[in-house]
Amino acid sequence: MADLAWYQLALIGLIFVWSGFVRTSLGFGGAVLSLPFLLLVLNEPLVFLPLIAVHLMIFSSWIAWRGHRQLVAASENGRPAASNIDWAYLRKAMKIMIVPKLVGVVGLLTLPGNVMTSIIFVIVLVYAVGYVLDRPFRSNHRYVDYALLAMGGYVSGTSLIGAPLIVAVFASHVAAHQLRDTLFVLWFILVVIKMVSFVIAGVDLQLVHHLWLLPCALVGHLLGERAHRYMLAGTTSLYFRVLGVVLIIVSVVGLLNPAG
Repeated sequence: MADLAWYQLALIGLIFVWSGFVRTSLGFGGAVLSLPFLLLVLNEPLVFLPLIAVHLMIFSSWIAWRGHRQLVAASENGRPAASNIDWAYLRKAMKIMIVPKLVGVVGLLTLPGNVMTSIIFVIVLVYAVGYVLDRPFRSNHRYVDYALLAMGGYVSGTSLIGAPLIVAVFASHVAAHQLRDTLFVLWFILVVIKMVSFVIAGVDLQLVHHLWLLPCALVGHLLGERAHRYMLAGTTSLYFRVLGVVLIIVSVVGLLNPAG
């Protein structure tokens, strides 16, 4: 990113603020709703994926730890406190997702950057159409669950944007009060696998850029914390429709005239 103009760096910083906001307010989507915009600035997925991965690790750990501390505090005050993480379903899902996840990682490291960029935009376009039509992915059958988890694991391995597929399954099997923290633990596990593969493959982790992009993500995270308690109580279908329209525009522009 050293060769980018100042306004391109400013745009990247704003996109990471947006990424932090989405991740914290919705509990997922920080990658899928920011990566298309980042690729319009610089068409290099392997530049941004290590940055997004580190942010996922940091903020998912932070939120999960806060949830744990709240349970500890409730227990110390004599109130009954159940686990905020569904470990049983998490283990079951990981058994299904681990192999496709590793296959996806290999695909990311071997396919040309422009091919991966096109795949990412197509995947996001499919998600966006579902948002606009208010028909997001839903799972009501065991074998559909397996297929969505496997596909979500593969997409997560290639680009870290498999969350919509994975959430569709977890939301059907994990209690509402456990869903958010369970997902954050899952994101942490998947991202650790990704980061290990990056290190083994010698991918540049963009460490110097964490110094200024992590504070950007932190600003978004703090804003997302304030919005989280209001967002689900509002008209979320309208919110996702607006996001869907924006993502369709971005994806079509990216497919027809990729940046870089």
